[in-house]
Amino acid sequence: MHTVAVLALDKVIPFDLSTPIEVFTRTRLPDGRVPYEVRICGATPTVDAGAFTLRPPWGLAALADADTIVLPGCADPTAPIPEDVLTALRRAAAGGARIASICSGAFVLAATGLLDGLRATTHWRAAAALAARHPEVEVDPTVLYVDNGRFLTSAGAAAGLDLCLHLIRRDHGSAVAADAARLSVVPLEREGGQAQFVVHDQPPVPRGSLLEPLLDWLRDNAAEELTIDDIAARAGLSTRTLSRRFREQTGTTPLRWLIRARVRRAQHLLEATGHTVDRIAGEVGFGSTTTFRDHFKQVVGTTPNAYRAAFRSTPSPAGHE
Repeated sequence: MHTVAVLALDKVIPFDLSTPIEVFTRTRLPDGRVPYEVRICGATPTVDAGAFTLRPPWGLAALADADTIVLPGCADPTAPIPEDVLTALRRAAAGGARIASICSGAFVLAATGLLDGLRATTHWRAAAALAARHPEVEVDPTVLYVDNGRFLTSAGAAAGLDLCLHLIRRDHGSAVAADAARLSVVPLEREGGQAQFVVHDQPPVPRGSLLEPLLDWLRDNAAEELTIDDIAARAGLSTRTLSRRFREQTGTTPLRWLIRARVRRAQHLLEATGHTVDRIAGEVGFGSTTTFRDHFKQVVGTTPNAYRAAFRSTPSPAGHE
């Protein structure tokens, strides 16, 4: 069981605090097992969370046993950080713990010195203050999150969700992370420099919508050569009406939805098989390997081979890359 310790300090931002709790506690493996145990830790018996007072069940000592520590943001990122908190985090890192911050939680992580010489991010409004306070940290305010291996930082609000899903993706693969994303009702696309590491699942099918049968059919036939006219004919609509309804109900266009479904399938094949890129391009429905590479990089932000090298879950037979 992987233990995730969420550290709640005074003036913790409730949204940041709840994100890792919800995402990790709801994650399930394909066989139904629960992969994470989440512990809420505090430096004091009670924590001021603004609208409510929190009584963390665990103290700082629990950080030593954690596999992953999440540092939510606090309302005043410039407030002094208790030395016992910094000491506990440094000891946990020395013991091999992975530490991730959400929003202004980066100020706590940076104060430990663990981010020195590394790239990091935080909420864009706090980026200048973080850079000024910790000039030894390379602050990038333009990305959703930064993964330095054992130390990760994310931007504000929903970027914490992106980061948590990325951690699940690293631990258990894209299928498990995609299920967690669906439970969290993640927006279809998250733009940003680090977006290639976010699970790119196909757009959710709006249950009960007029397009539900069509989207189910598209998912099942994504590998076929389909045009906008083919899709409109299947729906019994004009292409103009189809495009309008797609925008209203999925937030994207029919062909973009189809491309993302194909790319999502390609991600799975790159991770789980040793098939060549050429073979995968054909299996998921792209007319040529060049077209596949172009769309894959546009959606995922990296090349198929680079993605496979980073996320392959099974070894590839020799000669298949």
